[in-house]
Amino acid sequence: MIIQYGQALSNYLYDVFVAKFDFWLAFGLVAQLFFTARFLVQWIASERAGNSVVPMAFWFCSMGGGLMTLVYGVVKREPVIILGQALATVIYIRNIMLIIKNRGRASKSLER
Repeated sequence: MIIQYGQALSNYLYDVFVAKFDFWLAFGLVAQLFFTARFLVQWIASERAGNSVVPMAFWFCSMGGGLMTLVYGVVKREPVIILGQALATVIYIRNIMLIIKNRGRASKSLER
């Protein structure tokens, strides 16, 4: 029984990641990696500051990865991805606008 589950999982992973591999799957994977990189950026910035901070690069990674994922969702006709990323991208852009607007003042998340 365990062998059958292992074979089924192996067949599934092969089908998803190898048999269906094309440009758009590669694009979607890169988009997801770019989007996920924002957490690494935030973690490194927080470690350096010795405090939890959200650097500007976090929002650019969010926006870039989100837009790429949105394009992937549109091409693949995935309504869940389209709705989620379209709404999230608006939030990322608004945060970037607020940061630029308040450039001279410290962000509340950066105050000690």
